[in-house]
Amino acid sequence: MTKNLKTEDKFTYAEAGEGRAIIVLHGLMGTLSNFDETFNYFSKKGYKVLIPELPLYSLPLLKTNVKSLAKFLRDFMEHKGLSNAILLGNSLGGHIGLYFTKHHPEKVSALVLTGSSGLYEKAMGDSYPKRGDYQYILEKTQAVFYDPATATKELVDDVFKIVNDRSSVIRTLSMAKSAIRHNMAKDLPTMNQPTCLIWGKQDTVTPPEVAEGFHDLLPNSDLYWIDKCGHAAMMETPTEFNKILGDWLTARNI
Repeated sequence: MTKNLKTEDKFTYAEAGEGRAIIVLHGLMGTLSNFDETFNYFSKKGYKVLIPELPLYSLPLLKTNVKSLAKFLRDFMEHKGLSNAILLGNSLGGHIGLYFTKHHPEKVSALVLTGSSGLYEKAMGDSYPKRGDYQYILEKTQAVFYDPATATKELVDDVFKIVNDRSSVIRTLSMAKSAIRHNMAKDLPTMNQPTCLIWGKQDTVTPPEVAEGFHDLLPNSDLYWIDKCGHAAMMETPTEFNKILGDWLTARNI
């Protein structure tokens, strides 16, 4: 994905393909590379795929919240001249997509949510461990997935770096609290955009009942399950994830 990275103004993002825009929104401890397979697949299937790097750790502390990230998404779309897009979000990224849709429904043609927060989620723990506790971070990161091997050393190292930086930890906690405050339950019934819910049956962060809650509250949603899969289906089972999403986009003529 590195060759597709661009930096313009305040935005660093990956972009490839031509066609209807799919904007991918990564999670709180996620990176652009979490969506490598999906980025490569749909950019060759008639879509323009864009993944902005969300300013999770660079916003002023008082603006480290879901609202500010939704504003960042609005600014990014304006920067790219996009008036309408498919929003695809994992975890916090899904939550940002939902909050954005609430305030700018005319700019969203469809939603794709996988392991999304917005109703309920379990964080990494009640408090962060002492700095330097690599084994703890390894186990917590592995627990996000059904197959622990999905948590590569590179991924664990990235999480370890975040939790050992005081500024990043403070902002992570601030963002987590913001996500809890911005519960979307009352807003979901007003969101009529076609919505594809793709969920790992073994997701322990946003468990299956969360997916069912989204499906019940969103009036125009379809729910798909992936077995032997945890919180990040696009990473753990990318082939199945891409097929489900591709078939859904075709069926919905999106």
